Amino acid sequence: MNEIGPKLRTLRQNRGLSQRKLAKQAGVSNATISLIEHGRTDPSMGLLRRILESLDVSFAEFFALGPAGAERFFFSRRDLVEIGKGLISYRQVGGDLANSQLQILHEVYKPGADTGQSMLSHEAEEGGVIIEGRLEVTINNQVQILSSGDAYRFNSRLPHRFRNLGKENCVVVSACTPPNF
Repeated sequence: MNEIGPKLRTLRQNRGLSQRKLAKQAGVSNATISLIEHGRTDPSMGLLRRILESLDVSFAEFFALGPAGAERFFFSRRDLVEIGKGLISYRQVGGDLANSQLQILHEVYKPGADTGQSMLSHEAEEGGVIIEGRLEVTINNQVQILSSGDAYRFNSRLPHRFRNLGKENCVVVSACTPPNF
């Protein structure tokens, strides 16, 4: 039972939630979440079930998680951390990339989504594969419209931009090394 607090904290952080936001979702006080995470109280099974249901995690899934802070190798779709909102969704594999050399994203570009008029440029290398839809990719002065199954890879120092000109969502799985988003 002494692993409940650290496991809950890791799960909450991997979902990109503050203690306050989790408490609101679960209908409990912020203090309750804090006390559980810091091991100052053991939640009843009913309370723990309520908190886990707000995270869409079953008891079996929760107790199957490795020890808090242990290296993770597998992530369910619910574990992906949203790091961008709006017309472009960026869901990252893993929460804390402080000691990582690789960032993997599941990206969804809604119709009309655009990374902006200003070209992006940063110290990294990146690539991606279009899973569904179409995406206009500009790298340096080259423009290409990519469709499902097409891919890109380039030095991110080159000016670049992404746009969904279609009427359907465009889904991309991308990677960046080192993490730079």
